[in-house]
Amino acid sequence: MSTHPEKFLRLPQVKSLTGLGRTRIYRKISEDKFPRPVRLGPQSVAWVESEVREWMQQRILERDEPA
Repeated sequence: MSTHPEKFLRLPQVKSLTGLGRTRIYRKISEDKFPRPVRLGPQSVAWVESEVREWMQQRILERDEPA
C-alpha cells in the first residue's frame, strides 16, 4: 500500500500537468496511450494522479532511451 493517498485530477488539472489539450487526451485514451479516467458521477470523470504521473515518467524514459 502506498504511503501517499491517491488523488483525483479533473481535466483542467490533467491538461495543465501534461501540457496536452482535451482533444489530444481523449484521442490518446481511445488509442490506449493515456490513462483512462474514473467515473465519479453521471457527468463527472477524473484521472488518478499517480497514473498520469507514471504516464509522464514513461514519456521521459522513452525520450532518454538510446536510439
